Amino acid sequence: MVIAKRYKAIGLALLLTVGCGSAQSFLPRLGEQRAGTAALTFLKLAVGARAQSMGGAYVAMANDAAALHWNPAGLVQIGNNELVMSHLDWLADIDFDYIGYVHQLNSSIGLGAFVGFLHLADMPVTTEYHPYGNGEMFSYSDLATGMSISIRMTDRFSFGVTGKYVREDLAGLIMDGYMLDLGTWYWTGYKSLRIAAAMRNFGTDLRPNGVYQRRTINGISERTYQSFSPPTVFTLGAAMDVFCCRYHNIAASMQMNHPMDDQENFVLGGEYSYHNLLKLRTGISTNDESNRWSFGAGTQISWYGKIFKFDYSYADYKYLQNTQQLTFAFEF
Repeated sequence: MVIAKRYKAIGLALLLTVGCGSAQSFLPRLGEQRAGTAALTFLKLAVGARAQSMGGAYVAMANDAAALHWNPAGLVQIGNNELVMSHLDWLADIDFDYIGYVHQLNSSIGLGAFVGFLHLADMPVTTEYHPYGNGEMFSYSDLATGMSISIRMTDRFSFGVTGKYVREDLAGLIMDGYMLDLGTWYWTGYKSLRIAAAMRNFGTDLRPNGVYQRRTINGISERTYQSFSPPTVFTLGAAMDVFCCRYHNIAASMQMNHPMDDQENFVLGGEYSYHNLLKLRTGISTNDESNRWSFGAGTQISWYGKIFKFDYSYADYKYLQNTQQLTFAFEF
């Protein structure tokens, strides 16, 4: 019976993984010619300092509350309830704040909810006659909120789904919609090797609400805004502890990303842990010339059965500036 369940889980994992990959292969290879054509690209931002410091190679490493963003199948891998709060100091004075909570309903079901908010300071309205501002200001913000469920179907295989609402507000011009994330997680049985796949930000095309006026030779007509596709991305990755002794552990992660608005890319990540008191991490992207390296550090403290985690990440963007992220998590 156990063997039958095991092969059933393997078959389901392969079916879901191959099915997602096949769905991608039926779609055109968009590559670089589609770069910059997706809406709500803030959904691509790395959530969690641990994940960002590993270059985003996290779909098979997401065994904490950051799995709400990376792979909902990882929620049930946490084993405990966890609250995470993260602040990303992004490019051009843009800030992204994230809070998420994962609750273990039982040993086989994990539930989660999250809110992410991107914001920046108000900006002056400029015109051809007032290039430095006409005295008015406008604001811009992005919002993502949703709920997730993760189910452990066998002792090795779990599956997760996230439903989320996303919204963009640019000077009162609003674009919003709903999206789905799907994820799988499978322990192979070979040492600590696990394989995971996820499809994030899957949904219909989005367009700003309302209409605008356009002057033609026939007069003024009203038009609807152009629609844009969501930043859907398919990820497939593997992770394993490559060295482990009494106090030292080194984990490595490899991931393939297939975004719908850019070319495929590979990322590699590594994490060194000393007795869970000190953790050093780094990551590299194989084809992103503007940001190839990232690194970070973290620690965790156990106190009366509770675990407090502090993580920091740094990424240097060659042509822009550095970005930093701080994450605090409370596991109980």
